[in-house]
Amino acid sequence: MEEILALVEARLCTALGEPDARAAVTFLGTDRIEVLRFLDGDVVRYATLGMSAQPMADPTAPLADPVKGPRAELVLSVRAGLAATDQVLRPLAVLAASPQVEGVIVAPGASLDLGDPLWPSAPFSSVLVAESGGLVEDLELDAPMDPVRFLPLLPMTANEAAWKRVRGGQELQERWLSHGTDLRDPLRTSVPLD
Repeated sequence: MEEILALVEARLCTALGEPDARAAVTFLGTDRIEVLRFLDGDVVRYATLGMSAQPMADPTAPLADPVKGPRAELVLSVRAGLAATDQVLRPLAVLAASPQVEGVIVAPGASLDLGDPLWPSAPFSSVLVAESGGLVEDLELDAPMDPVRFLPLLPMTANEAAWKRVRGGQELQERWLSHGTDLRDPLRTSVPLD
């Protein structure tokens, strides 16, 4: 497990530079989850470290496979200095622990809902999980282990989350794109959903 996490951290540092801060959270009955913060000009990126230590298991399977199964870490990018986004550390750790706690598989197109704002006064309490491979390349592991995917999180307002449940994540992403929505803006309002 430590070997995998060392490789994951090295991949994050190669892609994003050295973290300028880190925090660790442990929930009862789960492995420790760290959240690393990377500064990139006017953008701050938060990446989880620890979610990929174990493969995510199908909640309907009688036994979890300790080797095979999807592995992922989460990455959130927001504009720095506009909101108290450093308060997102615990919520991000909660999302990263959800495969262990709730038995869910976090994959592109999924919605993850906290029920509370991502940070104080944030207009977002849920995120859309986007495709990996852009900002941080997938990390191949020795067979038969699945690669570690670095999944970007796109914050959604309550209206966007409701719209996504009806229309799907792809249509929501297309709407954001067609309206030129700055998904890194921690203060943005909902995209028009007519």
